[in-house]
Amino acid sequence: MKKYTKQENSWIFYDWANSAYSIIITTAVFPLYYKAVATDAGVSLSNSTAYLGYSVAIATFILAMIGPVLGAIADYEGLKKKFFLFFFLVGTVSTVSLAFVPGDNWLWLLIIYTVTAVGFHGANIFYDAFLVDVTPQKQMNHISARGFGFGYIGSTIPFIISIAIILLAQNEVIPLAVSMASRIAFVITAIWWFVFTIPMLKNVRQLHGVKRESNILGGSFRRLGGTFKEIRKYRTVFLFLLAYFFYIDGVGTIINMSTAYGTDLGISATNLLIILFVTQVVAAPFSIIYGKLAQKFTGKKMLYVGICVYIIVCIYAYFMKTTMDFWILAMLVATSQGGIQALSRSYFARIVPKEKANEFFGFYNIFGKFASVMGPLLVALTTQLTGSSANGVFSLVVLFVIGLVLLAKVPEPDDKVKTA
Repeated sequence: MKKYTKQENSWIFYDWANSAYSIIITTAVFPLYYKAVATDAGVSLSNSTAYLGYSVAIATFILAMIGPVLGAIADYEGLKKKFFLFFFLVGTVSTVSLAFVPGDNWLWLLIIYTVTAVGFHGANIFYDAFLVDVTPQKQMNHISARGFGFGYIGSTIPFIISIAIILLAQNEVIPLAVSMASRIAFVITAIWWFVFTIPMLKNVRQLHGVKRESNILGGSFRRLGGTFKEIRKYRTVFLFLLAYFFYIDGVGTIINMSTAYGTDLGISATNLLIILFVTQVVAAPFSIIYGKLAQKFTGKKMLYVGICVYIIVCIYAYFMKTTMDFWILAMLVATSQGGIQALSRSYFARIVPKEKANEFFGFYNIFGKFASVMGPLLVALTTQLTGSSANGVFSLVVLFVIGLVLLAKVPEPDDKVKTA
């Protein structure tokens, strides 16, 4: 059995820790809770979905604006851990705060949710950057994929506990209102996230960095400019980032808004929670299968498969009517959700200059975050203009098609990076 260092295991465990936020806050319990609060306050289903989309867009836009500077600053010796800790605390504290927002105030719920998203995604920028500190380059793909797998598995435990409390409350087995059960789920998420991050805080150290300058901010901007010029020099890297920008936007939007869309279609909260749980369980082995198939058919061809699956998901979602349709759709997403993200990260790792992997991965994160502004806005605007959530989801096909076309122009990693 393969042995992993304490640093590698501690880094992997952060995926285990923060994936509770992904499933409970981003995808499952919070959207249902928010929709219920907004509906009770008289907000229409389509408008509440649109407002959630705007919140996601605002959070990702904030990160896209500050991400480049923070990424450059984090490269200075001794600062990466501090920035990670700051955003981690912002995320966990604001997640607990969701439980204390008055039950009739949907606007404050969205505001606090936006803060949690900034904390969660901000911490992830530095978490990804720590990969270069915890394992040698030849191990990065393996450790990164293992993180994805642990994330899916780890997220199911707090999710099961949360679902159990909510279902017991719904069936009046325990003397709790469903809203209170949902609030308890928010607290469970924050505790899970906090506790299993302790190994990362304790054992992972920044090994690579640049010497501090007297003017850290100015120096960061100068290095950012240099890095941007370098990215433009590498045609393969630039093309891949453009392709990634479009298709990962579609992936992220579907993850963020699937529950709200299912609610609009009249699917019960109970069914949605069970479907999302099964989706997590199915996604874990399929992430591994994607990795194995990529070794046989190349990562690029498997990325094609993943993008095509998502195009089918968008088209199928347009015609979706029943809970069974949502089940089929969720399982389709589960087959490719982890694989497309894991292979994108490893594909990028293979085409960037290895001696500058940290800088280039900073831009990779930025492109991913910036892309997440467009998809939710596209869904929100299309939904409000047409009055139909189905049209909003269908509009995402455009992003996947553009991503597919651009990816086709990217040479295989074995072709080596070509400078302009």
